[in-house]
Amino acid sequence: MIHIGSIIKKRFDEQGESVSWFAKQLCCDRTNVYSIFKRESIDTALLVKISTILKHDFFKYYSNDIAVDGNN
Repeated sequence: MIHIGSIIKKRFDEQGESVSWFAKQLCCDRTNVYSIFKRESIDTALLVKISTILKHDFFKYYSNDIAVDGNN
């Protein structure tokens, strides 16, 4: 199981932007950003927004985590 919040935090840190900047992009306050970094799971609509803001496909981590059994 992946911890999406820590993956988002890592990518966010690589971008070098401030938490205030990220909060403004998400239309929320700084405390919500820190909450996102702690989440093990996340709403897909929010993940789309974060992926767009940080220019990174966070959905690929879920795709890579799904076991392919060949029966589908």
